[in-house]
Amino acid sequence: MEKEPKFKPIIEGANKLSLGISIVVAILLGVGLGKLMQHFFGGSIWWLWLGILWGVAAAILNIYKMYKIVKKDLDSIKDDPKYAHQSYTDKYKDDGLDKYGK
Repeated sequence: MEKEPKFKPIIEGANKLSLGISIVVAILLGVGLGKLMQHFFGGSIWWLWLGILWGVAAAILNIYKMYKIVKKDLDSIKDDPKYAHQSYTDKYKDDGLDKYGK
């Protein structure tokens, strides 16, 4: 069995915390690309809006990718007995109530 690298948890944590930065950077890159296209292809404002749209689309893609990563991590620990006390479905099975106690 291979030993995990020493800094792997730190790198994974930094990757998950960088979502906010990646959203801002994606939108700023889109604005920059729009301004660049506006400069080269004519002074139409639509080039800027196209760049902003691409930046927002890239930010949404970053959010979706991070969602998939976090979901995979949470799915890997859902059957761990250490977290069994946090399950809502098993807590109310015996008394016929749903997770809200109704």
